[in-house]
Parts: sequence; C-alpha cells; structure tokens
Amino acid sequence: MRLLLSACALISLSACSQHPTTMQTSLTPPEFNETRFRQDIQSLSSDKFEGRAPTTQGEVLTLDYLTKAFAAAGLEGANQGSYLQAVPMVSYTASETQQISLGGIVMHHRTDIVLGSRHDNQQVDIKDAPLVFVGYGVNAPEYDWNDYHGLDMRGKIAVMLVNDPGFALPESGKFNGKAMTYYGRWSYKFEEASRQGALGAIIIHDTKPASYPWSVVENSWTGAQQDLVFDKTTQDGRVTVEGWLTMDKAKELFNAAGLSLATLSDRAASSPINVELEKTANIAFTNKAEYANSYNVVATLPGSSASDEHLLFTAHWDHIGVDPNKEGDQIYNGALDNASGTAGILEIARQFSLSAKNGAPLKRSVTFIATTGEEQGLLGSRYYAANPLYPLEKTVAVFNLDSTNIYGRTSDYTIVGKGKSELETYLTTAASAQQRIAVSESRPESGGFFRSDHFSFAKYGVPAVFAGGGNEPADEASKTYRSSMKEKMKGCYHNVCDEYRADWDLSGALQDLAVYYQAAQTLGNSDAWPGYYPGTEFHSLRPAKTTTD
Repeated sequence: MRLLLSACALISLSACSQHPTTMQTSLTPPEFNETRFRQDIQSLSSDKFEGRAPTTQGEVLTLDYLTKAFAAAGLEGANQGSYLQAVPMVSYTASETQQISLGGIVMHHRTDIVLGSRHDNQQVDIKDAPLVFVGYGVNAPEYDWNDYHGLDMRGKIAVMLVNDPGFALPESGKFNGKAMTYYGRWSYKFEEASRQGALGAIIIHDTKPASYPWSVVENSWTGAQQDLVFDKTTQDGRVTVEGWLTMDKAKELFNAAGLSLATLSDRAASSPINVELEKTANIAFTNKAEYANSYNVVATLPGSSASDEHLLFTAHWDHIGVDPNKEGDQIYNGALDNASGTAGILEIARQFSLSAKNGAPLKRSVTFIATTGEEQGLLGSRYYAANPLYPLEKTVAVFNLDSTNIYGRTSDYTIVGKGKSELETYLTTAASAQQRIAVSESRPESGGFFRSDHFSFAKYGVPAVFAGGGNEPADEASKTYRSSMKEKMKGCYHNVCDEYRADWDLSGALQDLAVYYQAAQTLGNSDAWPGYYPGTEFHSLRPAKTTTD
C-alpha cells in the first residue's frame, strides 16, 4: 500500500475526520485535527520512509509527502514557486573495519571508539601522532579561558572532556554553571581543534554531562555522516579525524600514561589545562566521500501587509536512516524525533491557511521550513540561514519544533534556554491562556538551546525559540499515563524503538501547537521586533528594547 498521501487524500483526511481535537481557549485556533496530525506522524515514520536519511530514497518519499501536504494546505513554494531549496551535501563514510590504537592500547570500532573523517580522502593513515589532553577543549576569551594556551597542535590529536567547565564546577561562577554554553557542544570542540591546527580531536564520552548514553554516539556517528560542502580552504583546515572515546577506555589510556583522568578532570574544571600524554595514536581506515544535494522544504503563506516581514516555523524532517550492520530492526524510524515536529508545522500551517481563507490572514507572512540534515549538525537550517530565501533582516522570529510532547498535558510549559529574548513573552502569554506556567528546562546542562535548528538563526541575531512540554502533569490521569509512557520510551532516543505508537496521548502536543500558533498570531499581526536581552550571546546582533524581570 502506498503510504504517501496525494493532495486529494490529504484533503479527504481533513474532511473525513469525525473527531478533531478542539483546544478550549478563546486565544487558540478553533481546531487542531488530531487524526490528521497522528496520521502525518505515522506515515513519515513508517518503514516505507526508511528512517528519512538525507540523499536516500527515504528523502525522496519525504519531500514528496511534504510538498503535497503544503500545496494541499494552500501554501506557496518559497523558492520562486518551488517548495524545495537545494542544500549541497557530502556524505563521508568511514569503513567498519578500522585499525586503531591509542597509547599502544587496541581500540575496537563502535565498542570503544567511534572515529570518522570529514575529508575527501580514500584512506586515513595516521602513525605515531602525539596525544594531548586539552581539558574541555575551550578557547573562550570572555571567560579568560584557553585550554590550548602555549600549544602547537600541528600533527597532534586533542583529547578532551564533554560539556564545559561550568557543568563540573557550577559553584565556580565560570561559564554558565550547570547550563551548557556553546563551548560544551561537540560541534564547537571539533571546530576549535581545527582552528588550533590539530590533526585530530577525540571527545571522552561521559553519559551525565553528555546527556545521552554511548549507544547514541554509536548509532549517530557510524555509517554515512553528512555535512555541507565547504570551500577548499575551509575544508583543508578541518581536523583529519574526529570522534568519541568511551570513558572506560579513556581511563585505561590515561592510566597507561601514568596519569589519573579523574584528577586531571578536576583540574580542567577549575582552570585551563593541557597535558602531553607522552603517548601516540595509530589510526587507519578507508574513507569514502559522495556528493549529492539534499533539500529543505520551504512553504510560505503571504501576509496582508506589503512589508515582506516573515515569521518562520522550523522542524527537521530527517532522521538517521538505516543501519545494515545492525542485527534485527535496522530502521531508525524517528517518530518522536522528528516526525512529530514535522507533523506539527504541517498542522499549524493548515490552521493559518484556513484562517486566511476565512478572511483573517496574518499581517506578516509566515514561512514553514522542513529542514534537512539536523541530525548531522543542523545542516539544513545552517544553509538556509546563510542563504535565506527571505532576508534575515526581514525575519522577525523563528519558532522551532523538535520532538513534540507525547507524554500528555502539563500545567507548565518549557522554554529551552529561557531568558534569552523578548520572543519568549509571546509564548508566556499564550501558555498563560491555558493556565500553564512558563519555566526553564529541567536539565540545562544538556545544552538544548544549541542542539536544534533555531540555533542556526540565533547565531545571526534572529530571535528563535525551542519550547514545549513540561514536567508537571495536568492531572492524576496524565501523571499515570506519563509515567507509563516514559518507561515505554526509555532508551529510544536515536534508537530503533523510536517508532509511532497508537497509544500515544497527543493532547499535550496539541496544547503546545496552540501556544506556538497564538504566539505567532499575536506577533504576526503586530509591528513589534523582539530582540535578545543584555548579557545573552546574541544581544549585540539584535538588542531587546526591554530587560528581563
């Protein structure tokens, strides 16, 4: 049975739904169609779509599904009539057979270490490269912190801790305490090692500060790894190898060097540090580079004003795809992450389109971007932000959906990285209309603000938010359901068990769609330009006119 719905089928699905879920506040749209929302999640995350990896048949099916859905909803293709924006990508695939030794200790691919190379080279062959412990691998002048001070990293491999010093020593007042800064992200660490001229960069995995277990590293960092296509100078400046090492093997390595990883980690949290391990690395594996375009799907609903000001909604359509080396189920369906978010922007788009057809269009235009390559480092959103179809100086705000709430209704509403911009006030007001209280995320150390597509726009100064869900169930029934579903979904992040479940309670997700809808509706009909608060990373790019409470 063909799972892609034609435009006609999508229209029929809307018309035939007998029990659409209606949000019961005067400030929300009259109907979010739960049946249709659920069907979108189920279809996009079905085995037919093969885990939606970029540049695969799964992408072809996904693009077809999304373009038909946006067209059926009455939105325009944003790229001169086309719904697709090409994103030039290269896929790097390191061989499964690898010969790796660190300090004379044999390291087994996947079990002990995961390494790759984002270079167009057929063979990686590193011999006797010195290993250097560089603490957290941070060079942050504003914190008077440089783990690379005095080092010449040419020909050497940097070994570093995950997260940033604030996580390990929050009472020090350095960085942002338990809340991760961008210096704690793996992408920054590899970028900085490259700027330092290092031959390679290896992050020591630790579940708590990483916020995910080793299985996520193994599942996410093996197989084809996509990246944007860069100019030769940029490409040549990257480290030759990058990857992750398990904590157990890291301890073994440091012990072999006559060093205590625990002691050095304590020092790394209190002050910048670098220590030559007096040990070397030998790394050999074959590598393949394949070039192909992937695509963002970009659809626009024009506003009634001639100002050409835009609000953006983003959600990434991609996931990890298929792992043929895995026994049993090999498909990473990505139902929660992020078929649910993609389905969410489709449903919001339909509601805004319906409102416009009923004579109440937004004053400002609203554009929906289903991005590619988020799982590989926010690739699609990074490309759009650098090559926008609508100028960023005309982009008022970005609302991002990623892994929507499948755990039932809540009395609170989480804003990831709360306290960054005036845009949050629109969410707070809309959540209040549902008798919900806006709160910060419960685990800021996971660095959620830097881990999804909104961050690509924040770096350019566009106010961007990632919000939804909460930790306080709305009632006892929700509490019981939440506990049960949390147990069922345990360990499914970036795993093959992230599959659609018919027993998901999506009422919480629909709550959150309504908050985003109302926030965008209010901002879309105003002349306001929210900005970033003083003291945040992006204040200088688009300053707020108000201050935080």
